[in-house]
Order: sequence, then C-alpha cells, then structure tokens
Amino acid sequence: MKLTPLLLCGTALLAATLTCQAGSLDLNLSDEAVQFEGAGEIAPGIALGAGVLDSDDRGDTTEGHVQLLGVDRNSRYDMGLGARWTQLDTDFGDGGGLGLGGYGYAYVPSLPAMSVGGYAFYTPDVATAGDLEDSAEYGVRARYAFAPNVDGYVGYRRLRGDFDGTGGARTLDSGANIGVRLNF
Repeated sequence: MKLTPLLLCGTALLAATLTCQAGSLDLNLSDEAVQFEGAGEIAPGIALGAGVLDSDDRGDTTEGHVQLLGVDRNSRYDMGLGARWTQLDTDFGDGGGLGLGGYGYAYVPSLPAMSVGGYAFYTPDVATAGDLEDSAEYGVRARYAFAPNVDGYVGYRRLRGDFDGTGGARTLDSGANIGVRLNF
C-alpha cells in the first residue's frame, strides 16, 4: 500500500473539513483495503467531500475522489445526490472522470440509533479521461450511533473500472469492511 499519499490526503481532508459548518470523517478497513473520507457542509444543504481508497484486493489500486452533493438530514433519513470526480491509478490503467450518484440511509424507527442504506456513483465513458472508459462504485452499510457524534458500521463495497485495451470491466476492490465515522 502507498501509505504516504494516503497520509497526505488524510491530513488535507482533515484540514479542509475543520472549516465547514457540519461534517464527518470516515475510516473503513477490510483485509485488503483502507479508505478514508471527509465531508463538510460548505453552505446549508450543500456538502463538499473527498476520499481516498488504497486496495490490494485485485492488483494495486488507488482511487481518489472529490464530490459536491446536495444533502438532506433529519430524524428519518440521511441522503445526498450530486457529482463526483473519480481518479483511478491501477495495475490495469489510469484515468479519471466525472460521474453522478449519491447516498441514502433510513433510520430504523424501533431502533433510532441504527440506520441502513448505501451509496452508488457511476462515471460514464462520455465524461472520462486517460485510459478509463467507465467506472462504478457502490456499497451498502448498516450503521449504529454509539455516541451522538460516533457511528460504527459494517458494510460491503465494490469498485470496478473499464480501461482501454483490457477487454472489459474489472473489479478493482470488493468485499466486506468495518468502519467508524466521526460527526461534528
């Protein structure tokens, strides 16, 4: 794993989110990957976020993203929708692109500290650069609020990319993960 870029991105994300009105820092791990994300509201209902994933699941993959989402949170749900730039550096090719997607979580009425949901982002061929033809990342999570500002979760993530000359889409990272999210 390339820990130096991960640490640099993590430090930059932390510094950026500290200036926001409300935000979160998220770290999740699997046996083959580590992902760090940060997000913060830059205006009411508009969140700016970024993240980095380093995976050795199916070859060496580093994925970075920056996203701008419209968000809405209340006691029943937490959701966001918007655009994401994804940049991939893999053993199969390198490239990036602009995609659309979002996330959505519903709180369980009988257990208000628990929420279930997921996220998905798709980058089509028309909006890519470099070797990337298209990419998709999606995941599901079950979250539990252990404290007012700390969520723990278990989830599943799959990241795939299609690169020029590789004969089709390849799964770059997939599997179960466990994580923690700090909200401020």
